[in-house]
Amino acid sequence: MESQMSPKTERIEVRADETSKSRISEAAELLGEPVSAFVVRSARAEADKVLARAHRTIMPAEQFDLLIASLDEADEAPALTEIANRPRRFRRA
Repeated sequence: MESQMSPKTERIEVRADETSKSRISEAAELLGEPVSAFVVRSARAEADKVLARAHRTIMPAEQFDLLIASLDEADEAPALTEIANRPRRFRRA
């Protein structure tokens, strides 16, 4: 994970309605941090959640067990068998 002390070289500009700006400012003040730090921290936390959901598949344990069990069972694949049995166009030397 990236250090919080890394140099800040990029700028993000955001437009917000008055109510949102006021609530964000109030929340940042309650935490004793600048609005920009609050916004970046909050947005990054939300981004981490979104990316975690995008990169992981979550399913009930029973469904996972069925999936793993199904991988252990041989399955006929006639199309793959036919392709594998075709004469080779190229041969390795």
